[in-house]
Amino acid sequence: MKHTLASALALSAALGLSALTVSISLMAQTSVPEIPFDSNADLFKMPQNTFLGEVAGVATNSKGNIFVYTRTGHAYATLGDSRTFYHAGSRLFEFSANGSFVRELGQDLYGFNAAQGLRVDPQDNIWTIDIGANQIVKFDPNGNVQLVLGRKPEAIGVRPAAPRGAPAESPAPGTPAGAGAARGARGAAPNTQGGAPGAALPEVPGAARGGRGAGAGTPGSAFSRPTDVAWDRSGNIFIADGIGNNNRIAKFDKDGKFLKSWGQTGAENGQFSGVRSMATDAQGNLYVADSGNKRIQVFDGEGNFKSQIADIGVPQAICISRGATQYLYSAHSGDPDGMIDATIYKIGLDGKVLGKFGSAGKLLKQFGLVNSIDCRSENELLVGEMTNWRVQKLTLRPGK
Repeated sequence: MKHTLASALALSAALGLSALTVSISLMAQTSVPEIPFDSNADLFKMPQNTFLGEVAGVATNSKGNIFVYTRTGHAYATLGDSRTFYHAGSRLFEFSANGSFVRELGQDLYGFNAAQGLRVDPQDNIWTIDIGANQIVKFDPNGNVQLVLGRKPEAIGVRPAAPRGAPAESPAPGTPAGAGAARGARGAAPNTQGGAPGAALPEVPGAARGGRGAGAGTPGSAFSRPTDVAWDRSGNIFIADGIGNNNRIAKFDKDGKFLKSWGQTGAENGQFSGVRSMATDAQGNLYVADSGNKRIQVFDGEGNFKSQIADIGVPQAICISRGATQYLYSAHSGDPDGMIDATIYKIGLDGKVLGKFGSAGKLLKQFGLVNSIDCRSENELLVGEMTNWRVQKLTLRPGK
C-alpha cells in the first residue's frame, strides 16, 4: 500500500494533480460496499402471554424450523442455610419455518439461567450455551438431553447478616460472593467479588480458575462463561471459553471426552481477549471471534494458528454459510449495547471483506447488539438481537 501511494503521489505531481484528490480516489477503491437487503422482524407467532426477551441465540435445523434461546421467564433465587441457589431465567422455543409456534424445550431445566448462544449441528441436535450455568447442553431432535458439558456452580455464597448496630462482618477468605449468576447482561465481566483491583478472585465451585497463568484456563470442562460451540466433520466439539477468566478454546471428542485446549489472555497469535463466537468451514478450519482484539483468528482443528482477519470492527457473532462457496458473516458492535455503532460484514474465507449491511438502532433493518447469526443460505440470514429483544429475518439483494 505504501509503494502504491508513493507511486500515485509521484504520478499526480507529474500530472499536476493534487495529492488530496489521489488520496480520496485510493480510499474510494478500498471502501466497503453496502449490500441492499430486506427485513422481516415480525416473524414469530408467540403463544398468548409468552414473550421473547434478549435473544442470545437463533438457529435453524435441516427442515427449516427455527430455534430461539432467549433470556426471559421468571428468574428467581432460593435461600438455604448459608447459600443462595439460582434458578431459571432463560427459555428455548421452537418455531416452524413460517414462524408458527411448535413447542418449548427444556422447560425448567437446571442449566437454563442466562442464555448466551445456540447452535444446531448437522444431525439436527440442538445445543444451548449458558453463561449463568457455565454449561453447554445438547438436546436430540426430540428434545431429550443427550450431553452436558461443564458444571453449574452449586450456589452463590452469602455471609450472615451482622447484628443490628454492629459493623458488617468481612467474608472469610475464599468465600465466593457471586458464583452462580451471570455477571453483566451483555457479557462484560466486572469484578463483583470485592477486593483490590488486580487481587486474586476467590475460588468458585464448578468454575475454572485460570490456574495455568493469567487467563490460561484449566484443562477439561471447567468453563468460565462459555459463549459458543462448533464441530468438525468427525463430530469433535469445540467450546469457546469464553468471556470469563479462561480465554481459550476447549476441544472434546463426539462423546464429550476432553482432548485438549489452547489459548490464554493476550494479543499475540493464539491468544484472546474475549472469545465471543466460533464457526467451522468445510475444510475443518475454526474461525474464532476475538472481540477484545478486534479480529477473527483462524486455526486448524488442532489449534495451530493459520491467519487472522482484521478491519471488521468488534466481532460479536459470526457464522459461515453452507454450499460450494462459503462466506463468513460477522456482526460488529462498537459499543456495549450495540445501539451507536453496528453493522454486519460479509467476508470471503480468504479474509477479503465483500460488503456490509445494516446500522445501529431500533427500527427495521437496524441492529441492537446482534449476538447470534444463522446463515444456512448465503443470502438469507436470521439475526438475534439482545437490546431489541427480537429476531430479524434478512434477505440480501446483492444484485441490486
